[in-house]
Amino acid sequence: MDNVQPKIKHRPFCFSVKGHVKMLRLALTVTSMTFFIIAQAPEPYIVITGFEVTVILFFILLYVLRLDRLMKWLFWPLLVFALVTAVCCLADGALIYRKLLFNPSGPYQKKPVHEKKEVL
Repeated sequence: MDNVQPKIKHRPFCFSVKGHVKMLRLALTVTSMTFFIIAQAPEPYIVITGFEVTVILFFILLYVLRLDRLMKWLFWPLLVFALVTAVCCLADGALIYRKLLFNPSGPYQKKPVHEKKEVL
C-alpha cells in the first residue's frame, strides 16, 4: 500500500487567527496614536506608538508576502528593529541639524524693535 499523507491545507495569513490578532493589534495601536495626537500628548508618546505601528505594519507585510518561510536563515525581529532604528536615527539627526542650522547659538531673548541702543 502506498502511504498517502494528507496534504496540509495552507491558510492565507489574512484569514488565520494569527493574522486577525496582528491586524487587531495594528488597529488598536493606530487608534491609541490618534488619541495621543488629538490630546496633544508629549511627543515621546506619539513617537513610540508611531514606531510600534511601523514595526507591526512591517511584520504584517512580511507574513502576507510569506517572506518568513522563504528566508529562514534571517532573524527577522532583529532586522526589522535595526532598519527602523536606523531610519529613526537618521530622521532625528536631520531634525537636530536643521534646528542647529537655524539657531546656532542656542536659545536667545528677542528684544522689541523699538528698544534702541544709546550712543554715548
